[in-house]
Amino acid sequence: MELFGYTVERVIILEDLKLGVHTSISGGLTKAIERASHLGCSTLQIFSRNPRGWLAKPLAKEELENFRRAHADSNLAPLVIHACYLINLAANDQETRHKSVEAFRDEVERAVQIGADFLVVHPGATKGASFEEGLDKCCNSIKESIRGLNLKKLTILIENTAGQGSSIGCSFNQIKEIVAACNSLPVSVCLDTCHSYASGYNIATDEGFHQAMKEIEDSFGFDQIKVVHCNDSKVALGSRVDRHWHIGEGEIGVKGFELLLKEPRLRKIPLILETPIDKLHDDAWNINRIKDIASYSSIK
Repeated sequence: MELFGYTVERVIILEDLKLGVHTSISGGLTKAIERASHLGCSTLQIFSRNPRGWLAKPLAKEELENFRRAHADSNLAPLVIHACYLINLAANDQETRHKSVEAFRDEVERAVQIGADFLVVHPGATKGASFEEGLDKCCNSIKESIRGLNLKKLTILIENTAGQGSSIGCSFNQIKEIVAACNSLPVSVCLDTCHSYASGYNIATDEGFHQAMKEIEDSFGFDQIKVVHCNDSKVALGSRVDRHWHIGEGEIGVKGFELLLKEPRLRKIPLILETPIDKLHDDAWNINRIKDIASYSSIK
């Protein structure tokens, strides 16, 4: 039996695995479908625009039609969009908050046009204000952003953060409060493994992992988790720094992902990899790493 080869029988866990990557839209939205399909993904996440700028060029009708046709012909589901990095829904500064509301409304409109199932967004940073003030601003920003829009099947997912700077949502209880405050809105949760570890949840050990699962159960609950961002952490436990790393090569390690894949309450929830592409490894390597860990875990 090889752990990271291909001789292990892939059963049980692997059969339930819904696995995808954050896929580049370079060359057009439809290219993301081609890339994800080529990698053997069963789901995918994309940006619908430049993630590092406030302004976005409107989606052309032809590009939308081509993308929707290509997506319908693929087996890639759900379709997840990640919102622009500049958006700060909890901003204390009025100008930043205004820009964020406008940019997030644009993200929602694009997601609906594209036919996305989920739109992932970070809750934001308070920059001097309290968590309670940030919570209020975050929820009000979402309400303002979607006012008057028909979201169709779209659900907004609040992603837990690493806790860097004054960002909110680094604890499961904070995520619970944010989601609860948005209870009249289509809002659920995206769980990020790297962010969880960096914020202090030691999911790399049996004891720490089971404690983290208990805290999820006691806070927002597993039913609220619609997507898992599956990333190793390049930085230490509780460092509050967001640095994604290759699966099994970081601080979480193989053990942490084995525990994740064996957790029945997370079974069948789509896993999206947001791991680096560098001289060491690429998306294909990280996908195969997860599959090998799933295979190994399923027969232990």
